[in-house]
Amino acid sequence: MRDPARAARDRLIRAERQARAQAQAAQVADGVAETVALSRRRGAAIVEAHAAGSKRPQPYRRQSGLEWLAGKGRIDPAAKAAGERYGAAYRRVKQEAAIPSTLDLKPRGGLRPEPPLAHLLAHGEATAVARRKLTEFRLRLSRQPDLVAACDLVCGEEQTPREAAVGERDAGRIEAVLKVALDILAARG
Repeated sequence: MRDPARAARDRLIRAERQARAQAQAAQVADGVAETVALSRRRGAAIVEAHAAGSKRPQPYRRQSGLEWLAGKGRIDPAAKAAGERYGAAYRRVKQEAAIPSTLDLKPRGGLRPEPPLAHLLAHGEATAVARRKLTEFRLRLSRQPDLVAACDLVCGEEQTPREAAVGERDAGRIEAVLKVALDILAARG
């Protein structure tokens, strides 16, 4: 037989733990709501991911600038695809590691195993291909600074025009310049 005083104490402990967990969940939800609101004020496109039939709160997902523009119907699928190709090449070139201070392939002092030479060569070749593609894309844009900057910010950095801009007027200008750039890139496939 179970002691009634002990059972009452266990119920009280469970109720306190549950109340603490609910309070903590409410604080986390408030923090997430504040972060989402601040991000939206800065111009980020934040959407709530919906799961079919789920009653639980769903996570938020930040949309890229191209997703946001396509979702609003401001660019067509061909322009979005051209922007995605530009962005993929831009990000690949940007992630390129700095030249190491030694030619030794083995990292010193690290716990990570060294990558196989074939992996390093494949990575380098893929980065070189991306660099050539990015150069080709920029040549198509006649290396015009406004067109290239708009593509770098929205397609490469995945910012919305409002995030990339200083103000609303500048956001409209970036969007207009980007549309021209994407049309040029999409025209040649």
